[in-house]
Amino acid sequence: MIVPALKLSLLVATASTVLVACGGGLAGWMLARSRFRGREIVGALLNLPLVLPPTVTGYYLLVVLGRRGWLGGPLHEATGLSITFTWVACVIAASVMAFPLMARAARVAFEEIDPRHEVAAASLGLGTTSIFFRVLVPIARRGLTAGVVLAFARSLGEFGATLILAGNVAGRTQTLPLLIYEAVITGEDRSALLLSLFLTAISVVVIVIAERFGRRSP
Repeated sequence: MIVPALKLSLLVATASTVLVACGGGLAGWMLARSRFRGREIVGALLNLPLVLPPTVTGYYLLVVLGRRGWLGGPLHEATGLSITFTWVACVIAASVMAFPLMARAARVAFEEIDPRHEVAAASLGLGTTSIFFRVLVPIARRGLTAGVVLAFARSLGEFGATLILAGNVAGRTQTLPLLIYEAVITGEDRSALLLSLFLTAISVVVIVIAERFGRRSP
């Protein structure tokens, strides 16, 4: 049971990190560089998964993506497909929970960049897209990398929202945190301890890496 759960956890963490790196990076850049009405409200909404209980976030996802949900209902009626209780649901739940970490890290990284870099690049004829990828991203790479690492760790350890949206189906949606939960409630204390120590070790490594990349270069 451990190997399938580990494989699924790594798949979910990798897929969600890719999604979050792209979406969170762009969101952080927009919040750092754009000035529009309601910007702080948008930022607050994006950060809600950080302060809401994961089960509440999972319930909201279920309301939207469940078979009777706002989006999941029409999708199921039109195609017969269901998002809930699939590995895709695990990815969505992990992505939503990890998104704020990436967005916050990206926002801070982009806000620390001197705007004169963009002015100089624009004076050389670079467009917005080129400035973003050729100037801003390389300068902000340390903060962005820290965000990616934290997002991966958050995705790997996601539990509450995943349990609500994807369930705990062995071999299908059972990630390592859900396997630990099952081990605890079934009295398999040794397995729960070993798995918890394994995830703890991964978390320590991730924190060290994130701290290293999170420091500004001298």
